[in-house]
Amino acid sequence: MNAAAARPAVLFVCVKNGGKSQMAAGLMKLEAGDAITVTSAGTRPGQAVNPLSAEVLADLGVNIGDEVPRLLTETDMRKAGLVVVLGTEAQVPAVDGVRVEVWETDEPGTRGIEGRERMELVRDDIHARVKELRHRLLAAG
Repeated sequence: MNAAAARPAVLFVCVKNGGKSQMAAGLMKLEAGDAITVTSAGTRPGQAVNPLSAEVLADLGVNIGDEVPRLLTETDMRKAGLVVVLGTEAQVPAVDGVRVEVWETDEPGTRGIEGRERMELVRDDIHARVKELRHRLLAAG
C-alpha cells in the first residue's frame, strides 16, 4: 500500500460549497497538513467562495479565496470514505461503505449576530470540530 492510500481522508459537504465546507477543508489542511486527504463539495454548489468566509480564514493564514465550489458526487464520497456534512440543510445520499457524520454547526444568525462577528463564531466552532476530527482520524491510523 502506498503512503497516499494509507492516509485517512475526509470530504466536507454543505449546500453551496462556498462557506462552511470550504472553511472546514481549509482548517483541516491547516491542522493536518498532508497527513489527511481533504476535499469539499456542495449538494447545490454556488458560484464562488463566500468572501467573508475567506476573510476570517485568512486571519489564521488559510487561503480559500481561490477555491471553486464543486458538486458532490458518489465517486467523491467513495474516495473519501468519510463524509462530514456541515449543518442540517445539505442532504447526502447513503452510499454503501461510506460513513456520514452530520455536524450541527453553530448558527449565530439565530441569535441576531451577523456580519464578520457571525463568521468568526462559525469559523471557531468548525475549527474546534476539525481539531477533534483530526485527532480521531490520526489516532485510528
